[in-house]
Amino acid sequence: MSATEPRHILGNPARASLTGPHARFAERRGRVLRYHVDVSPWLALPDEPDADDWADLAALAGPGAEVPLPGFRGEIPAGWEITFRAEGVQLVDDGLDAAPDPEAVRLGPADVPEMLDLVARTRPGPFENRTVELGTYLGIRRDGRLVAMAGERLHPPGWTEISAVCTDPALRGQGLATRLILAVAHGIRERGETPFLHTGAANTGAIRLYESLGFRLRRRTAFLAARVPEPREAAAVP
Repeated sequence: MSATEPRHILGNPARASLTGPHARFAERRGRVLRYHVDVSPWLALPDEPDADDWADLAALAGPGAEVPLPGFRGEIPAGWEITFRAEGVQLVDDGLDAAPDPEAVRLGPADVPEMLDLVARTRPGPFENRTVELGTYLGIRRDGRLVAMAGERLHPPGWTEISAVCTDPALRGQGLATRLILAVAHGIRERGETPFLHTGAANTGAIRLYESLGFRLRRRTAFLAARVPEPREAAAVP
């Protein structure tokens, strides 16, 4: 990318979300933004953070806090401890056969306890008490019990991320997740926006599924987390 070429909006999607459609969920200190912690753990550094930005992040998160740094591939400052690192991929809609699903139901705040229980059993990624406020979440119930869901997370202008895709282990292999992905994508398309998603680079089965549905790889990215340094102990007074 040349010095004059604008960075693609999906290069820093959390920042584009928090300065755009999701501004109401943003906490800011200097140039650092993050979601309210009961909404999402995602935060957004500037594209090229400087020492002041790292200091603002430390002040915003607090000493000893673990903070996610999605997409960051630079050097972290001295004193910060990397606690998690994994390669990831970002995929975008390139011909999804999106369609509503007759069995899918809209999920809301009253469904959060069931949603949290399903997430705890399937581990699709972070999901907090207020994550459901980020966009449309759809679920499928069997005998009144929530057994599959998918929804919307990051929302850069013109784009919406599909996230929290999960199915009860006892019902996997029935295509429930696929149906919900296509139903959520349909709603995104109806707004004139483009679906995208993230997953781990090692999750080859999921990547094959997404590509078979009509997603294409846009870029490789990284999932990173680091711990804010603790303040140095004051020297003991003799």
